[in-house]
Amino acid sequence: MIKEGFSEEKRQLREVELTAELVVVGGGLAGVCAAIAAARRGVDTVLVQDRPVLGGNASSEVRLWALGATSHMGNNNRWSREGGIIDEIQVENLYRNRDGNPLIFDTILLEKVREEKRIRLLLNTAVFDVEKKDAKTIESARAFCSQNSTLYRLKAPYFCDASGDGVVGFAAGAAFRIGAEKESEFGEKFTPSEEYGELLGHTIYFYTKDVGKPVDYVAPSFAMKDIARIPKYKSITVKDQGCKLWWVEFGGSLDTIHDCEDIKWELWKIVYGIWDYIKNSGLFPEARDLTLEWVGTVPGKRESRRFEGDHMLIQQDIVEGRSFEDGVAVGGWSIDLHPQDAVYRDLPGCNQWHAKGVYSIPYRCYYSRNLDNLFLAGRIISASHVAFGSSRVMLTCAHGGQAVGAAVAHCLEEGLAPKHLLETKRMRALQNDLNREGQGIVDTPLEGDGDLVQAASIRFSSVEPFAELPASADQWVDLKVAAGQWVPMSKGTACRVSAIVDSECQGSLRVLFRTPNRLGRFTPERTVAESRFTIEKGEQRVEAECPGTLEEDQYVLVSFHGEEGIRVKASESLVTGTVSVFNDGNKAVSSKGAQTPPEGIGVDAFEFWCPRRRPAGQNLALRFDPPLAPFDEAQLKSGSFRPLATSNAWVASRDDEDPTLSIDFGKKVSVGSIYLYFDPDYDHAMESVQMGHVDRVSPFMVRDYEVCDAEGRFLYGKKGNYQTINRIRFEQRVEVSGLRIKFSPTSDRAATALFGVRVYE
Repeated sequence: MIKEGFSEEKRQLREVELTAELVVVGGGLAGVCAAIAAARRGVDTVLVQDRPVLGGNASSEVRLWALGATSHMGNNNRWSREGGIIDEIQVENLYRNRDGNPLIFDTILLEKVREEKRIRLLLNTAVFDVEKKDAKTIESARAFCSQNSTLYRLKAPYFCDASGDGVVGFAAGAAFRIGAEKESEFGEKFTPSEEYGELLGHTIYFYTKDVGKPVDYVAPSFAMKDIARIPKYKSITVKDQGCKLWWVEFGGSLDTIHDCEDIKWELWKIVYGIWDYIKNSGLFPEARDLTLEWVGTVPGKRESRRFEGDHMLIQQDIVEGRSFEDGVAVGGWSIDLHPQDAVYRDLPGCNQWHAKGVYSIPYRCYYSRNLDNLFLAGRIISASHVAFGSSRVMLTCAHGGQAVGAAVAHCLEEGLAPKHLLETKRMRALQNDLNREGQGIVDTPLEGDGDLVQAASIRFSSVEPFAELPASADQWVDLKVAAGQWVPMSKGTACRVSAIVDSECQGSLRVLFRTPNRLGRFTPERTVAESRFTIEKGEQRVEAECPGTLEEDQYVLVSFHGEEGIRVKASESLVTGTVSVFNDGNKAVSSKGAQTPPEGIGVDAFEFWCPRRRPAGQNLALRFDPPLAPFDEAQLKSGSFRPLATSNAWVASRDDEDPTLSIDFGKKVSVGSIYLYFDPDYDHAMESVQMGHVDRVSPFMVRDYEVCDAEGRFLYGKKGNYQTINRIRFEQRVEVSGLRIKFSPTSDRAATALFGVRVYE
């Protein structure tokens, strides 16, 4: 029993001091990935989150789907989904939670953090102040946990602010910005006017449930009564729930930090008013048996402070896809700005303009230019308001968070300030470290990292010649919309490509061979060859030739443009490194097959060629003469683990029942670890909640394999794999002259594929 009498003195809360090597403030996806990346590199880390769960806007408290460079598969960024830790999380979520339950996603994030022994997780704990050692150095952060009535003093040599509002950077005095820059500052032509709005607002979602019997609804007194105040109210449907209500946005005209509670109440008024309209207006009889299952209690916040680093990401960096020697992360979402208080404006809810491909984000955006030990992660990184319109989305934030966590480990090794990693050798070491773990930095392959395979010889039991994508019975693609297939072709090699087409009547068909203007991008801009055909009624085979004029190995779009009533034979066969695309855009991103910006906003006009989600989106049934042969030994040693300028993959023959890879080192070597890089289908958006997905495991994924030495001695085996990167670490190094990796065939539809194998001492 505890019994304590009256005290004339004020009682003090319990205080706890924790000392670590890194304090990460903010447990959204950026903070989670930063903490995990640091901990896995041996950094003792405290992760502080002011909510009861992790994930930020991706958590069950907000329920926004996590997206990034793939943009709902509605742009030209092929094979662009973010790699590394966030890929590991998304792949895990797909395996356990393909229906997109946000509560399950919560548990996956919590599990990933709890499994890291070097992370001390503090939930329900809000950082409110810092203490500084000197003008440029943070010594500690002060935090309070509402659940255990404890004050924390968190000390570390490095801090990462991933708090969304930049509470650490603000308290420590770091330079920041709120709102939009003028065009004159950076020459950004998409800078919004004051009338349009300079700040994105908040959103609250709701979910509904059919209970199988009539449900009455009496709205709370604070619910909106006049639904006509919302210009878009006539487009509201019963099916609208969750992320489809992204346009219910308010707060851009207010202080999105200090007025957050007022903004929340306004959003509650709107949301409960919308539901009152659906239930009680008499216009939605199909809502009779529906009830409100969930309404958000925390607004999803889009924008507040942005802090200044040694580089500020700007519109031109994104549109031009500028290359940076210190690139560490990748973006690819559109420049996506919203009108101020969008829900009350008779304007489109967003204004999205895409680049022709993904872009690099430099390391200099991820630390404060004023403080010697403050890293930045998430939406607060160093970016203009316009560039922030792209860099703000969660998977881009997570990707940058991974870079920050790794950078801290590199700084600790030598006691460096963040900016000192810019030295060429140090930066290359950081980039190699990141790419080894799947980061996939633009224009920066993994090389010079001690991989023993680079000097070894590789033999395969078979190699897919890629002579055809075999036709499937009764599978056709209607050419009402132009359809194409991205295929990897070799420089200087002519190739004849044929397909079976069918027509209801005589018509015309064009077959084009088109390439991007820049390697590694997938926006077709240059026509290499064009063939025209008169198509007769019924089935026939057409053959077009791509001349041997390619100056480099690269991807070519073979596209078919026909009249309505003409169709081309499709293939259910799946091969790593090729994908079908269609020139009709994606309603979730653009309702048109082309981007046609107005003059003078600094973005490009181009065509959209987008894939379709499984079970749709079959490949085109094509034959190649001679075979394209894009899956050789050089691809496996490239240091890039997804299709870029080339396939970067070995693919076994589709009829190989015992696909095997043999590595001959030419001498005895001591092996401490092996990295295998499989195909998680980087072209699939893999939204974390609500959408739902057909496949639990990527159909390209190798599930079972075993590793033996050159003499057949068993070293390691795996069954039921579904993760992209498999890291095999031996407790004691093994002495081998070679390795043999035997794979079980992937599936009836997809050939066995591998993006990379790395072997280290």
